[in-house]
Amino acid sequence: MFNQKGKIFVMLSLLTVFSLFVSGSVMAQTKFLSIATGGTSGTYYPIGGAIAKVLNENIENVNASAQSTGASVTNSRLIYNQEVELAILQNDIASYAVNGQNQFEGNTVKNMTGITALYPEVIQIVVRADAGIEKISDLKGKKVAVGAPGSGAEANASQILNFFGLSYDDIEEDYLSFGEAASRLKDRQIDAAFLTAGIPTAAVMDVAATQKISLLNFSKADIKALNGKYPYLTGVTVPAGTYNGLNKDVTTVALKAILVADSDLSEELVYNITKAIFENRDTLINAHDRAKDIKLENAKDGMTVKLHPGAEKYFNEVE
Repeated sequence: MFNQKGKIFVMLSLLTVFSLFVSGSVMAQTKFLSIATGGTSGTYYPIGGAIAKVLNENIENVNASAQSTGASVTNSRLIYNQEVELAILQNDIASYAVNGQNQFEGNTVKNMTGITALYPEVIQIVVRADAGIEKISDLKGKKVAVGAPGSGAEANASQILNFFGLSYDDIEEDYLSFGEAASRLKDRQIDAAFLTAGIPTAAVMDVAATQKISLLNFSKADIKALNGKYPYLTGVTVPAGTYNGLNKDVTTVALKAILVADSDLSEELVYNITKAIFENRDTLINAHDRAKDIKLENAKDGMTVKLHPGAEKYFNEVE
């Protein structure tokens, strides 16, 4: 009896060890991918969430998730520190990061590589209709949300203000996420907000549903001069009807959102990531209308960092 019980105990022990080994092997094979996005009221977050869904459903042993962050500058630093594997950010910020310029002087992000361009990001200066702001110079002395700390929107706010001869000394600046800025605009605690995002932007839609707003317009001369100083900025039109109460087209400037990866990711994995994205565009479009701009013919437009070999391999195959 003792020997029989002993045999059973040994067999159970071996089964336990085997199951732990198998479980450990499966866990070891699973590749966790964190995708740095932006605030939940912007465009990065829903697009990033949709990309995570596509990767989970189409690449074996991948567990991807979108992380809400402070956006472009923060995301560049997360890639630099290898705290995330993928990130969405503005192409101007990406260029500064890989070249060690501006905010990244002395901290060049050498491990950032490109996967694909995504969509135009529109710089929107949203103002309360009753705030007496018709042009950028009217922002002087006003309460203005300039974006979250570490965001591309904040970098753009500083650039635009400086271009028009203003600085944070001339306004009452408030460092707010898109969602926070929307709440403050609705509560009439601020007069204007800088937002850089794909349109329509959820935060702006939220404000426009209850408040009369307008977007500041840029002249053709302003756009040409801005492009001369900041080559990533190009003219774009926000069509009438994009937001409630926006009754006429507004001309402003835009840059590109891009998807980047840590260069340490394998060629095979990034190839599969790129393939999954372009073969499942419908899932992305269902998450946000701006995903309609994610097209193979535009994949390299505005890409300001070197492509990851895996992405390059995929594009070479389909071109």
